[in-house]
Amino acid sequence: MRRDAVSEYLRGALWAMPSLAVVVALIAGSTLSFVEVRPGSWRDRVLFQGTADDARTLLIAITSTMATVIALVLGLTVVALQLASTQFSPRLLRNFLRDRVNQFVLSVFVATFVYSSAGLYTVGVKAGERTDEYPRLAVTVALVLLFVSLLMLVFFVHHLTHSIQIDEVMRRVERTTLQVIDRDLPTAGVTTEPRPVPPEWAVDVPAYRSGYVQTIHPEALVAAAAATGVTASVTRMVGEHVIAGSALVQVWQDPPGPPPALDRLAAAARDSIRIGFERTAEQDVAFGVRQLADIAVKALSAAINDPYTSIQAIEHLSVVLAALARRELGSQLLRDQAGALRAVVPGRDLEYYLDLACGQVRRYGKNEPRVVRAQLRILQSTGQFCRDDAGRRLVVEQVKLLLTDAERAIVQPADFVVVRDHADRVLRDLTARGFSV
Repeated sequence: MRRDAVSEYLRGALWAMPSLAVVVALIAGSTLSFVEVRPGSWRDRVLFQGTADDARTLLIAITSTMATVIALVLGLTVVALQLASTQFSPRLLRNFLRDRVNQFVLSVFVATFVYSSAGLYTVGVKAGERTDEYPRLAVTVALVLLFVSLLMLVFFVHHLTHSIQIDEVMRRVERTTLQVIDRDLPTAGVTTEPRPVPPEWAVDVPAYRSGYVQTIHPEALVAAAAATGVTASVTRMVGEHVIAGSALVQVWQDPPGPPPALDRLAAAARDSIRIGFERTAEQDVAFGVRQLADIAVKALSAAINDPYTSIQAIEHLSVVLAALARRELGSQLLRDQAGALRAVVPGRDLEYYLDLACGQVRRYGKNEPRVVRAQLRILQSTGQFCRDDAGRRLVVEQVKLLLTDAERAIVQPADFVVVRDHADRVLRDLTARGFSV
């Protein structure tokens, strides 16, 4: 669990890759400075031909140039982060920080700066005195790094202008969320059955810190519960906030017995449940849905007033909802080898995801016919992918809520007629699939 936490932090740390690049640049510069070039060889003809003073002047120019470029890159990155926060959603900032292209480009610039500035300690200077000898290969590499950095600068501007386009932002959120659905959503013991209610004699295992539940890997908790003969029920879903000292896990024996060994269970809960200061997308599908819904809602605000962007966000939500509708969703009821219930991990069901994706957007966009029809389209597509009638029934409820709110909010009767006809077609499509509305 600790290794996963460090890995997740480093993926979003803008300083991690540049710091590694500094070490690599220093090692490379130190190694290349000892490489001697034989006079008259082909390398002698292609390497830097200037004097030691020319080499020092070149390194000084590269160093000053790269300092300016790094300042420019950091400035552009800050502008992109500010735009993403104000125009789209503050929850999208971590996506820009985790962008490997941005981290790699900054690393190249920093490495070029460090490599060139470190070379000033040895080029043209020996034992405190000026000398005509200098590592020509190392100086030539500095010149190559300068040209590479200039190409990377052009590529960075190209990448940045594309990464802040709303289509690319939403595509990235959609892709990340689909990856979480495919790889990280639990499958063992997932059921739509209601979670067992802890009895009155259940004992609380307190949360070890305040923050958001980032991941739950219940294997250690199941093993500890089986060893102590108890049932352990996690009280928070992934993505929910918990306060230090409040109940993170509730444990009980059935029938009631002596108090369980809380120290072992508390250690197992710490190993199984990771709590951090922010929500992450590792296991949190709702976080991705929340980001897309935020974009849709913010586009409908009076400050932005961009219904088409809201429609685009709704269309991306349709892909996520379709993937969720095909899966078994719900809580995990995990048992030991003897079949006894040992751990309960709460999870979100399709009803939760439908409300998260459609609820706020419906309330903010109910008076715009095109936004309402876009929501009807995603509900229709979700109904097509539902695994059973229970899922389609949830879709029907959302259609009815949408139609009711639109009838109250849309002023022109002619506009509402189009919406009502569309809603009728969606309900007929669900009926054609064998479900009675």
